[in-house]
Formats: sequence, structure tokens, C-alpha cells
Amino acid sequence: MTRPGNIYKPVKARLTDVIEESPLIKTFVLVPEEEFSFKTGQFIELSVDGIGEAPFTPSSSPLVTDTLEVTVMKTGYVTEYMHNLKPGSFMGIRGPFGRGYPVEKFLGKEVIILGGGCGLAPIRSLLYALEAVKDKLERVVLCYGSKTPADCIYKPLFSRLNSIDKFETYRTVDRADGEWTESVGVVTTLLNKITVNLKNSVAVVCGPPVMMKFGTIRLLEIGYKENDIYLSMEKNMSCGLGKCGHCMMGEYFVCKDGPVFTYDEIKDTPDIWK
Repeated sequence: MTRPGNIYKPVKARLTDVIEESPLIKTFVLVPEEEFSFKTGQFIELSVDGIGEAPFTPSSSPLVTDTLEVTVMKTGYVTEYMHNLKPGSFMGIRGPFGRGYPVEKFLGKEVIILGGGCGLAPIRSLLYALEAVKDKLERVVLCYGSKTPADCIYKPLFSRLNSIDKFETYRTVDRADGEWTESVGVVTTLLNKITVNLKNSVAVVCGPPVMMKFGTIRLLEIGYKENDIYLSMEKNMSCGLGKCGHCMMGEYFVCKDGPVFTYDEIKDTPDIWK
């Protein structure tokens, strides 16, 4: 689903709003100069002229083509510069690239989603896509974990999802404060709160590598089949085109062959969690 034309030339986009999600995470609302579409789970290269670019998975609905939302964690030089941008600034968008979530394979099934930290960004896009086809789904369950209540992003999202038929959400934090009334502990403990129909269920995992590792192990313990666990392996991507080799993972280029893989596809690849 890569856009036609010059794959190296970014589409110019105007920054219209900046939403502070947590102390280190902001969502950028962009209006591209031309219609921009993507499949949920695909990624883009977001750039600032003269500074650099980095890969991100859009966090907005794939059904919306006149605006794009990208959630960015401040982790280095480029992302720190992005965090200082104000509405009215311009950014560049290349893509979309890679393979996203196969929503068509989720129809008629339960979808159990395990997310952590900024990994909720691609998951939010997936949730929008699933909401659009909810009449064709059995159930959607989101289990999300963050370090502290302040680190929990998209706070209004959870109450909205809980008001939608067939959707339910659970949250946990590693360290609670005096106002937190929900679960405390690692995100995998939330799976103890739900029952699943393993014969008709798929699981999606996205978050920090250690969370994805133990989340996948727990799903396998519950009884999920390896080809029913979908992982967003967004690591070490750079050029987005499979040219630089930074994201090689065994026989795969994450940017071209993923970033979404089933566990069955990559389980024998060394160091997938690093």
C-alpha cells in the first residue's frame, strides 16, 4: 500500500495540534497537503526538514485520509526536536510502509489486545479499525499497562471504548499513586481477569520488548496457537525500504516484511526480543 511516485520524497504536512499524552509522549495532529491513506499497523517515516526523520506507526483511524495523528515518545535528538514544535510548523511524511494488521482475519473472532507504554499508539489505530467492523466481531478486549498513572496515554479512550458494544478495557500500572483505583502489577496479570474462547480468538501484542516477550509467553501458556498471536516488531527500523539493513531480523526485514508478524513466523529467529 505504498504511495506511488518518489518513495524518497516526503509529503508536506502542516502541524495543527500537539496533544500532551504524558511527560514524555505527545501526539501530533497533521494535515497532509494531499490525501494520505494507510492500513492499520503500517508505519510512516516522519521528518523535520534539516533535522532528520524517524519511523512511527500512525495512531489515528485508517479510515480518515485528510488528517493523520502520530504519537511520539521523546527518546533522542530528532524526537526531542519534534517535541518542541508548535502548531503551524511543517513536517514531512513518507510511506506508508510494511505490512499491517490483517483485520480481515479477525472477523468473526474475539480479539484480545495486550499493550504497554507507547505501544498503545498502533493499537489505538487498530481499535478504530475494529470499531468500524464491530458488527462482524465477537468481542474486543484491551489490556494495557504503563509504569505509573501519569504514563498512561490516551486516557479518554478507555471510557469511550467501554461504552461501545462488544468492547471492554482493563488497565494496570507498575506503581500506583493515591488516586489510582485500578489494577497494580505487570500487564500480563490482566489476562487473569478475562476468559477467552481459544477456538475462536486471536491475540495482538505491542509494547516494549520485555513486555512483548512475557506477554507472548503468557498467551502461549493460556493456550493460544502460535499463528494466532500477532506481534508488532517495531525495532531498529531506519530507511523504511529494506535498503539500510538496520532492521534485519533473521531472514526478514522488519520494515518490508513486517512490522506485524505472527509469532509462528519469527519464533525461531534469534534475539527477537532485543
